[in-house]
Amino acid sequence: MAEKTAERLPQTEQKANDRGLLDLPFLLLTVILVSIGVIMMYSASYPRAFQEEGNGMYYFIRQAIFAVAGILVMLGFSRIGYQIWRRFAFTILGAAIVLLILVLIIGRSGGGAKRWIYIGPVSIQPSELAKFGVVVSFSGMIAGLKDKIRTLKYGVLPFVIMLVPIVLLLALEPHLSAIVIICLTAAALLYLGGLPGKWFLMLFAAAAVFIGAYLALRGYASDRITAWLHPEDFAQTKGYQVLQSLYAIGSGGLFGLGFGKSRQKYLYLPEEHNDYIFSIVCEELGFVGAALIIVLFALLIIRGYWIAMHAPDRFGKLVAAGLTTLLALQVALNIGVVSNVLPSTGISLPFFSYGGTALIVQLAEMGIVLNISRSCKNNLL
Repeated sequence: MAEKTAERLPQTEQKANDRGLLDLPFLLLTVILVSIGVIMMYSASYPRAFQEEGNGMYYFIRQAIFAVAGILVMLGFSRIGYQIWRRFAFTILGAAIVLLILVLIIGRSGGGAKRWIYIGPVSIQPSELAKFGVVVSFSGMIAGLKDKIRTLKYGVLPFVIMLVPIVLLLALEPHLSAIVIICLTAAALLYLGGLPGKWFLMLFAAAAVFIGAYLALRGYASDRITAWLHPEDFAQTKGYQVLQSLYAIGSGGLFGLGFGKSRQKYLYLPEEHNDYIFSIVCEELGFVGAALIIVLFALLIIRGYWIAMHAPDRFGKLVAAGLTTLLALQVALNIGVVSNVLPSTGISLPFFSYGGTALIVQLAEMGIVLNISRSCKNNLL
């Protein structure tokens, strides 16, 4: 009876605190970053939109509509008690696996990979749902394990079994960046849940073997690593995009060329409104502007972890930390790629890169973190 009462307490407390205040710093930082992202989309996408669609405002208008819709979704999700995601965690993960299978069957290819399902004019990237599914399902399982997570039977094998089909399906697309993000997020959740370090050594060894085999079998990935190491040797082929990105970053200097004055966006830099939009940010706003945006992301991430630390129960802590880790990894990997610190992996910059479904999913995740913030006892605002 005592155990059942203990299980009910977090849910009761959650319902009582669903009417609490949203975390204002987290909300404002999110809205500010989305607003800057939409404005930069206008500048970065204008030439390509004019050439491809005959309307320079095409990508901007669509992204602005998705941004407004995403903010409304975020506010809506902030009103939904976060415990509900524990109930539907495995349903979400199962749906993600089904969609990943469908991608391989009916998905549309682009850039040498098959990652999207199109329903009329709307594109869906199932890997985004898979990321969320992993966070909520892992959080729910870890929250219920307590000390059992320290064992191989309960703390390692079930999670590996859950990850294997997702990783294999993503490898077939191929989508290396999603694999890296999902695996690192899963590792972070297991670490926060109390998994001993010795098991991480085993998991990292297995990951190294997988990545080695993946690079050996997938020629496109090896080509990207070659272009990363020696882009100047492939200036007109594999290294073209990397070099154009570096030209944009370098030409921005300290204060940038000025908003709207990028030269690389005039069809020199591929994916200038998508994966490489941060290069245009650097060119137009310079080191100072780019650094300010990085600081805003850093503050949002720090605040997300603050919310995780002050969540009222183990599940809330893990979900907030997991979703914040997802955001942090995507920001770090995207900036690393456009600056050639990391090999190209085809990953977008949250709140900035073009893509309606990705933006809405990201803002929905921020809405869940906001809902958790309603229950934080030490919420200052």
